Amino acid sequence: MPLTADDVDRFEASRSRLEAIAYRLLGSAAEAEDAVQETFLRWQAAEVDRIEVHEAWLTKVLTNLCLNQLTSARARRETYVGQWLPEPLLAGDPMLGPADTAEQRESVSYAVLTLMERLSPNERAVYVLREAFDYPHREIAEILDLTEAASQQIFHRAKKHVADGKARTEIDTAAARRIVEEFLAAATSGRTEPLVRLLTEDAISIGDGGGKIPARTKAFEGAVAVAKFLRGLFKPGEAKRTLLGGAPAAYAWTANGEPAVVAVVDGRVVGIMCMEVTAEGIAAFRNQVNPDKLERATAQWAAVDHGEPLFAM
Repeated sequence: MPLTADDVDRFEASRSRLEAIAYRLLGSAAEAEDAVQETFLRWQAAEVDRIEVHEAWLTKVLTNLCLNQLTSARARRETYVGQWLPEPLLAGDPMLGPADTAEQRESVSYAVLTLMERLSPNERAVYVLREAFDYPHREIAEILDLTEAASQQIFHRAKKHVADGKARTEIDTAAARRIVEEFLAAATSGRTEPLVRLLTEDAISIGDGGGKIPARTKAFEGAVAVAKFLRGLFKPGEAKRTLLGGAPAAYAWTANGEPAVVAVVDGRVVGIMCMEVTAEGIAAFRNQVNPDKLERATAQWAAVDHGEPLFAM
């Protein structure tokens, strides 16, 4: 039986919530869109009139599609070239979802999305549904075919795995810009010492080039090693311009709620550097330069007023 206009409207009213769930589960905007589209096809084939709670049905279908995707994604990532990092989303992207509470904001931070890669598919689903969308354990248990007690146990285990010992600092937009400005001033000074002062002793820097843009397969570790790498990264050079198709301009922005440097060449986002900030300093740089994971950011960048760059390489 074909969907009525009301049935389509009902699905569309849930689309943004479904996309936000799928993005947190998969760490990929493109894969999240595919999962939501597949959910719509299941909705189209279902006897909608017999579904009692439409939101619960859609969430269950989507979550299980994502669980299947996560299982296959783990196998694919074993052959991924270099480090695998999530697809970053720039401030204002609706796929970031709800941001009313500290828990919701942290659940979509780039740092936490990366840490969630440690979780099993079930742990990730329980964590996302509970922490980011405040689903009661009773409903999570129904979605995942668990007992309520099992859902609670999985959630506590997932929270423990995600906690990495560093208390991340919540940053508003103005503070994020100041952090990025201070960082870029140090990174372009030509000296290592100003950068070291901004970092924690155990700072790390990780890059994801997907085999398409050079990125070191092993993370840089320690303040001095990271500072030396960053000093070289922000040093202008013809080789960089040739690789990226032009001279990149660096902007202060936020991505996934974290301070970020957005590198742009002729309107195309060529890199997003997300910074994990703690009370002790910048603890991590997660650098996304895989062009496949920057297409959505490029489209969004074209739609916002981003002002003048802070630095041009």
